[in-house]
Amino acid sequence: QVLDEFSRQVSKMDWLSGSPATISYSALDGYLSKYQNPRDADPMTRVQAELDETKIILHNTMESLLERGEKLDDLVSKSEVLGAQSKAFYKTARKQNSCCQIM
Repeated sequence: QVLDEFSRQVSKMDWLSGSPATISYSALDGYLSKYQNPRDADPMTRVQAELDETKIILHNTMESLLERGEKLDDLVSKSEVLGAQSKAFYKTARKQNSCCQIM
């Protein structure tokens, strides 16, 4: 891209006989500053970097989901234990109250 633009602006005759002092190509500074960061210059590099960031976010989200799943499993097991204890309490209270029926 830079070569095409340079060849359009500077004649081929000046290429061999010219020097950096005699040939003026002002767009070169802009291109050099643009291409210092390959992520900005190359669309594929930018897309790859965005994919890497998305992958990191996805991994973090999956870890959070797994932690939540473990917490849900703990709550389910605790609720099952609590249910069994409440049934045992109900049976014990029923036995205790069976001897003291009101007539």
